[in-house]
Amino acid sequence: MRKLLVFPLGMLLFACGSEEKKSQMTIKDYPETATVDTVDTYFGTDIPDPYRWLEDDRSEQTANWVKAQNEVTFGYLNSIPFRDKIESRLTELWNYKKEGAPQKHGDYYYTYKNDGLQNQWVIYRKKGVDGEEELFLDPNTFSEDATTSLAGTSFTKDGSLLAYSISEGGSDWRKIIVMNTEDKSIVEDTIRDVKFSGVSWKGNEGFYYSSYEKPKGSELSAKTQEHKLFYHQLGTEQSEDQLIFGGSETPRRYIGGYVSDDEKYLFISASESTSGNELYMKDLSKNNSPIVPIAKGFESEHYVLDNEGEKLLIITNLDAPNRRLVAVNAENPTTDNYQDIIPETENVLSVSTAGGSLFANYMVDVKTEIHQFDYEGNKIRQVELPGIGTAGGFGAEKEDSVLYYSFTSFTYPSAIFKYDIEEGTSELYWKPEIDFDPEAYVTEQVFYESKDGTKIPMFITHRKGLEKNGKNPTELYAYGGFNVSLRPSFSIARLVWLEQGGVYAQPNLRGGGEYGEAWHKAGTKMNKQNVFDDFIAAAEYLKEAGYTDSDHLAISGGSNGGLLVGATMTQRPDLIKVAFPAVGVMDMLRYHTFTAGAGWATDYGTSEESKEMFEYILGYSPVHNVKEGVEYPATMVTTADHDDRVVPAHSFKFAAELQSKHAGDNPVLIRIETNAGHGAGKPTDKIIDEIADKYAFAWYNMGVVPYDEM
Repeated sequence: MRKLLVFPLGMLLFACGSEEKKSQMTIKDYPETATVDTVDTYFGTDIPDPYRWLEDDRSEQTANWVKAQNEVTFGYLNSIPFRDKIESRLTELWNYKKEGAPQKHGDYYYTYKNDGLQNQWVIYRKKGVDGEEELFLDPNTFSEDATTSLAGTSFTKDGSLLAYSISEGGSDWRKIIVMNTEDKSIVEDTIRDVKFSGVSWKGNEGFYYSSYEKPKGSELSAKTQEHKLFYHQLGTEQSEDQLIFGGSETPRRYIGGYVSDDEKYLFISASESTSGNELYMKDLSKNNSPIVPIAKGFESEHYVLDNEGEKLLIITNLDAPNRRLVAVNAENPTTDNYQDIIPETENVLSVSTAGGSLFANYMVDVKTEIHQFDYEGNKIRQVELPGIGTAGGFGAEKEDSVLYYSFTSFTYPSAIFKYDIEEGTSELYWKPEIDFDPEAYVTEQVFYESKDGTKIPMFITHRKGLEKNGKNPTELYAYGGFNVSLRPSFSIARLVWLEQGGVYAQPNLRGGGEYGEAWHKAGTKMNKQNVFDDFIAAAEYLKEAGYTDSDHLAISGGSNGGLLVGATMTQRPDLIKVAFPAVGVMDMLRYHTFTAGAGWATDYGTSEESKEMFEYILGYSPVHNVKEGVEYPATMVTTADHDDRVVPAHSFKFAAELQSKHAGDNPVLIRIETNAGHGAGKPTDKIIDEIADKYAFAWYNMGVVPYDEM
């Protein structure tokens, strides 16, 4: 492929028959991308950055490049003969009623629902369990194109007021709106420029929230550093909001504040990165009380779950990589005084509260176990779940006698169960009606060896009776970072892949949280290559076991998972046929210079901290490891113009490098969603369009023709 030298022009396609690989539609030309002479020097090594200009998300040149690339991409996708059939089937399957677990606030039970194809979920409520249901809040009315979404809700303790946040175009920047729940009237002016924040009420008078100063330069890409915790008093201007913590006196990158259930304490979490935090408290019952440290430093994590008077219950991984629940007295709340309530076990722990009980959620080989305890740590029972899968939502008020939880797995659509806290019994509360026979599919969990011999778990889902002939179209999806655990869950979109004979594989790579902090650390910084090796080994396992081969294997992942795909396809381009790096961190030398990227350094390290770290990162950074004349897999990079989490410049640069250097006929495209962000709040119609494009691209480039009637 020739080098691309000037600003975007057009492209040409030629197409023959679609069933044979040799006659697949081929891209004759890509939009031309200018290069610049920018060079950065790291520890004496010069690194060219020829596409630096694409970092300017406000420039007309970048906008023109985006438009030209989308013309190429959608021209290709719309020419795939069965693409519309896939979209039609996705729409058909997607159109079923969905429902979340009821949540009690004041006298009302609130439930998120979607009637099938609504772009945004809607909140309904009813007074009491058996009350008449009414529409409460419909985010589909927030904007004409449904790209403004509901990003969070927080009710006062009595349920009379609601503070809800909205996101416009998928941005991480939020607005907070306060509503009187009785008559649904808006109480006061909107709070603006809020980012990475919850809302926590102090009585009915006001609430705590967090944000950054508005950055200089682009709001979507400029670096954000000092997070601040504010208190907003209802009836006052936002400019009068009180700074509680953060800023120049106590600069931290991420700060959050939350009020105890009895409204006696304010707890403040402060951190520099995505793992490890300091914990502080303030006694709200005393005027001008000081902010007191509970845990200093960023080596471990601490979060206050609940309190009984002065007894604080804290979840921590201090001296417990798999986490434990401890108690400490608020009069002397230092880590030296932590006392175990639920000790650490070999399985990762999270804890919730409901009806005066503690519910310990254990991850056992990535599957859920729930154990019920009293507040002294005495085990009451193990909760019997509907099956092997993922359960969540074991939370309710202390005075409640029942709670509602969800359960799902790869072949079990998410259903809601009602649990009697005293009796320990579950009953089905709601389940979806889907044209889907779960008995026709099977999920197995295997353990395979990575390059260094580490055993890695992987779930594999497919139709029963699948022939292991090495030719089955297979999607391998993973994440592998930031202590995030990929757990079994149901996806209606995935059914389209499975019902056409596809295989879905989901390994739990190092870097995630499936086996605690040790598993996480084994995939960070100078161990990051372990994550890529784990993913490559998963692909090799699927081939050796007869599920697929390199001509029928697609890899996909988003955000940190996009980095995973980018690194894997540049290290082993021979391994796969199709690659889907989504909203990925692709320029590892500069990621920390955008928005909140500096907070990811605990996982990645940075190119500036040492020569050794620079060289290690350079060795896998996707943008810097695209080689001239290599035949790369058919690739569709996906990103969005309002992504201010992982800025689209990462994907822009990676696509430009691939298009410039790639050899062979495999298409290398970038699909840039407009008026969308990192993923949260994306409307249903945009989601369906993207998945249809993804499946069409994969099958077409594998030489697979879905739907016999085509």
